[in-house]
Amino acid sequence: MFKKILVANRGEIALRIQRACRELGIKAVMVYSEADRDAKYVKLAEESVCIGPAASALSYLNMPALISAAEVTDAEAIHPGYGFLSENANFAERVEQSGFQFIGPTPESIRIMGDKVSAKQAMIKAGVPCVPGSEGELPDDAVQIRSIAKRIGYPVIIKAAGGGGGRGMRVVHTEAALINAVQMTKAEAGAAFSNPAVYMEKYLQNPRHIEIQILADKHKNAVYLGERDCSMQRRHQKILEEAPAPGIPRKLIEKIGERCVAACKKIGYRGAGTFEFLFENGEFYFIEMNTRVQVEHPVTEWITGVDIVKTQIMVAAGEKLPFTQKQIQISGHSIECRINAEDAYKFTPSPGRITMWHAPGGPGVRVDSHVYTNYFVPPNYDSMIGKIIVHGDTREQAMARMRTALAETLVEGINTNIPLHRELMVDAKFMLGGTNIHYLESWLEQHKR
Repeated sequence: MFKKILVANRGEIALRIQRACRELGIKAVMVYSEADRDAKYVKLAEESVCIGPAASALSYLNMPALISAAEVTDAEAIHPGYGFLSENANFAERVEQSGFQFIGPTPESIRIMGDKVSAKQAMIKAGVPCVPGSEGELPDDAVQIRSIAKRIGYPVIIKAAGGGGGRGMRVVHTEAALINAVQMTKAEAGAAFSNPAVYMEKYLQNPRHIEIQILADKHKNAVYLGERDCSMQRRHQKILEEAPAPGIPRKLIEKIGERCVAACKKIGYRGAGTFEFLFENGEFYFIEMNTRVQVEHPVTEWITGVDIVKTQIMVAAGEKLPFTQKQIQISGHSIECRINAEDAYKFTPSPGRITMWHAPGGPGVRVDSHVYTNYFVPPNYDSMIGKIIVHGDTREQAMARMRTALAETLVEGINTNIPLHRELMVDAKFMLGGTNIHYLESWLEQHKR
């Protein structure tokens, strides 16, 4: 086992990894930008290193600064968390070339799964069902593009091969709009991801977003930890998540879970990963794989009892998975609400000083957050300041506990999206379960403030 790990991230995930290290008896080196000097995990750190100014490009995305920090502190491994460099194959390669262990998949796996075209091709080979679409990158020829769209059937969606985070996508309903949409998406993809390649898929009208969490080690063992429903989204960004997914038969989950495990073994995957699917009319369609720990991992931890972050560290150190598929049991129901520093309905960021922070408690309540009273939320990064996660024996009990937890949460000095979560927790359709990925946006349209 490692003696010292450098945590190459910020915010609540940095604190989460710090806690996992403490449980394993590992020293955690925390890095921070000048804007994050007063973060909770920095104050609690045994060792910390300032890696640059507030701007991400000069700090959390600065590969030489991160590797230098690992060198000067004698760390043995680097945990990238999520976001920033967590799915950057070049960073994983540089970490390992510098003599450290990257706590995540191999650079090769990250490359295959990071390019949406090669990921889809790998999944087709592994027998994982995919959304009908183009066979690889779209050609430049307009006649061929129109022919592909005609074969798939409108509406179609144009996606950037190197995309992610809900960016680089465009829905097309008619042939007249097709070529312009492809060209615009290519230009956006080139600017945002340094990769202008795009591909085309059938645009599913009312799907749910269901994902399968997997864990794999270096010894060709892999398991899936059930599923999560992440359908409550705005502009492809998740707002709240739950596990298990309401109303999907276990047999369907088991079937797709086994295929994901088989795919991991086929591509030699190691570490934590998530297969993301669209689910419509009883069918799963693969859209992408995230080669890192997810924001919403706590709901899976709570229904399975598996500590995903600790397991990531253990398998990176060369240990075998400490459980088999048969030992994974699903218990109860869990819901997570992402707490963002933003206007609850306009979604405009709301950085600034938190003059009062009171986190909820009680049975079945977990809060993952790096903030505290008098903490200053910097304007330089993602607006998420924490997550409230609950667990209950049933979905009804989990919803009741979340309503109580949200009622108990007090944040003053900045705006948060807690009022939105409070409304969603009493929304009749959410309470029934099984809303699709478009539901929240139509709900927001109807509840305009």
